[in-house]
Formats: sequence, C-alpha cells, structure tokens
Amino acid sequence: MIEPELLGRSLGQVLPAVAGALGVDLPGAAAARALLGLPAAERVCVVLVDGLGHTNLSQRSGHAPFLRSLLLDSAPLTTTFPSTTATAMGTFGTGLPPGRTAMLGYTVRDPATGRLGNLVSWTDLPPAETWQPERSVLGRLADAGVRVLSVGPARFEGSGLTRAALSGATYRPAESLDQRVDVVARELRRPGVAYLYWGDVDKVGHHAGCDSWEWGDALEALDAQLARLARLLPSGTLLLVTADHGMVDVDPSLRWDVAGTPALAEGVALVAGEPRALHLHLDPAAEAADVVRRWQDVLGDGAVVRTREEAVATGWFGVVAHRVRPVIGDVVVATTGRVTVVDSRTQTPASLGLVGVHGSLTRQEMLVPCLVTQV
Repeated sequence: MIEPELLGRSLGQVLPAVAGALGVDLPGAAAARALLGLPAAERVCVVLVDGLGHTNLSQRSGHAPFLRSLLLDSAPLTTTFPSTTATAMGTFGTGLPPGRTAMLGYTVRDPATGRLGNLVSWTDLPPAETWQPERSVLGRLADAGVRVLSVGPARFEGSGLTRAALSGATYRPAESLDQRVDVVARELRRPGVAYLYWGDVDKVGHHAGCDSWEWGDALEALDAQLARLARLLPSGTLLLVTADHGMVDVDPSLRWDVAGTPALAEGVALVAGEPRALHLHLDPAAEAADVVRRWQDVLGDGAVVRTREEAVATGWFGVVAHRVRPVIGDVVVATTGRVTVVDSRTQTPASLGLVGVHGSLTRQEMLVPCLVTQV
C-alpha cells in the first residue's frame, strides 16, 4: 500500500511545475518545477490519460513504443486517495489536496442534504463553484496573461467537473484523439499551455480489464497518436504525459455486498465513494470504533479500515478544511489485492459488473507516469 505523497512527487505538482517552466511566479511553482525537473519552455502540452497507471503502462509497454522510450528515464508520481478521477482531477487542477477541494470520491455525501452526489456526472450536488471554490492553476495562469487551452469532448465543456478542476482555460472541443492532437498542434503555434484529456484507456479497462487484449489495443492507439503529437508540435515545446490513477482487475469471488452482509450494514446509514475506497456515514447511535472492528473482522487483510480521525491524521487527504471534514466518512475503507466492497442498494448493475476498478492505495492504483520530453 502506498499512501499519497501530496507534498512530494505527486499529481498535484504537475501544473504548478508547468507554471514554473513558463516562468510564471505562482506560489510553489519554482519548487514544483525543480521537483519534477522540467526545463524552461514557452509552449507546454500536458496530456492526461485517464486510467494509465505507471505500473499498468510498465507491464504493457510492448504496446507503446513511444511512451516506453520516455518511461525509461522517468520516475512516477503518486496520485490522490481515493485514486479516482474526480478526486485526482480536483488535485491536478488546483494543486491542492482532496482535504481542501472536497473532491473525495466517485460519489460523496452532501452534508447539507444528506444525499449521495456524483462528482463525475455532477448530480445531486451544489454548483461546482460552491462545492469546490478554490481557483485552478490553469485559471491562475490565465490571470497571469498566459494563453491557456483545454481540449476534450464537447460534453465536458462547462460540466461540473470541468468547472471544479479546470476553470479559467479556453475550451476547444474535439471528439477523437486524432482531432484533439490536431487542435493542440495548431493552437501551440503560439506560446501558451494546452491541456489534452483522453478517456478511452480507462473506459476499456473498466469494461474489459486492464489485463485484456482490448486494453492493449487502446494503449497502442493512444501511443501512435501521442507519437504523432510529438512530431507535430513546434520545436522546443515541452510535452508532459501523466494520468489520474491506475487500475486493477477485480476478483468476483472477493466482492462483498453491504446490502447482503449484516455485519457490514449494521450502523451504516450511507455508503459513499466506490468499491475500492469507501466513505461510511454512520447512524447517529453507531460508534465508529465498533464499525471499524466489524468491518475489519469481515474483510481481514482484504482492507485497511480507519475512523475519520485516523484517516485524517495519517494524511490520506492532506490538510483538511473545516468545510470538507463532514464529507469524509465517519469510517474510511481502502481495499487491498483484488477485493471490492459494493452496496447494491445504491449502485447500478452496470457499475457492479465492472472488471477493472481503482480507488485504493495499492501500487498499481496509486502510481501514475510523469513522462517528459522537449520536442
């Protein structure tokens, strides 16, 4: 198990380091640039590949000759806990830990309503600017006069997650990866920063598994387009490829359902998070220590189970703001190996049937690549 290194080589340092490479004097930018070893540049392209863990890439690097050539001289970053898109994107975009952003899982409990909200689809939650009011690094770069672009699918323009993590950038919609590559290469003829997102590796991993041939094909397609991007970018452009999290393939025989396991359900009013990283919000009369003990007895070495206070003190979420504290579960669970814990009362059949998952503290989920080249 690898705990987040939120002040070390971590995903939250990427955009501050980019600011430092551009010579923009944002707080922490120079230190982040030194930490990641970025050269000075007038043009920077940051590519975030959803679900491309450092270990996943290393194990399947035969499918990715371009990325493999950058992998040899690289060192990975740690992502957030939970190691999931909404949480990681909040930290990537703001440079701040989840304890500041309140981006604490795929689903979260809204303290104001007691309802379960979804941070990816942004349903049953307050406006993004209310839930996550911190200014993004891209926004601060734009404030400093840097030309900042974000390239992704049209449906993400103005979405809650985009506004929470990446506000301030000019959005350029493009659907296919080759279209996104073309947009970035064209836009970076002028100095500035372009951020490119690609989600198909994660999508294939969820449905077919990260050990599948389909995942290898998705990696090959990505690699070919990133190699093309490196050829098209103007000379001197800094290209940085990273990811939000890695992935593990589940073992259905190691799946627990809270709804069908009385020892897990007792005292638990609502399960938030995801099957690899759970926030348990308890009934008022329940004692967190009792719930921890029961869950640990049932799951054994298949999970690390902590009270909110223990998880916060350990630093899983970084510095926790007062407004964020009640979003964290009274009990927090991180599964190990290929174990998952679901709640069929609130999760859809489709989500219960996912093959590849993420969210916990294993090496495969927590380490993400930091691949850098100046073309």
